[in-house]
Amino acid sequence: MPNLGNFNANDVDPNFAFEPIPAGKYLAVITESEMKATKSGVGQYLQFTFQVIEGEYQGRLVWARLNLDNPNATTVKIARAELSAICRAVGVLAPKDSVELHNLPLVITVGHKKRADNDELVNVLKAYAKKEAVTSRAPATAGTNTPPWKR
Repeated sequence: MPNLGNFNANDVDPNFAFEPIPAGKYLAVITESEMKATKSGVGQYLQFTFQVIEGEYQGRLVWARLNLDNPNATTVKIARAELSAICRAVGVLAPKDSVELHNLPLVITVGHKKRADNDELVNVLKAYAKKEAVTSRAPATAGTNTPPWKR
């Protein structure tokens, strides 16, 4: 059995379920990416984790799944088009590894859809755009300690 050490629930605020963030445009960065097997086991999808980096919902996470390896050619075509949009939004047009897309600011358009199993609303990513599409900040000078998403 796993040992929980000195854990005491009285010392930690509970984690409550998050409601979906409102539909709209958010400045975000990709913080994680991972290839995962599909439920059916006959393909793989690339899962991106996006983190909102400013505004009221700063720190919130949204996920995108791109079915890049799938028996359905239309599904793969849609996933490749979505990956192209992400690459164009962050300015990395020919990445060799998905990590090259991490920590680069982009604007995500978030929408909602109902889950098939329980009809709850969840976030879905609808579009990706360059940071300049929403914000207009001066570029940071080279050699600063400014995080990439604030440049």
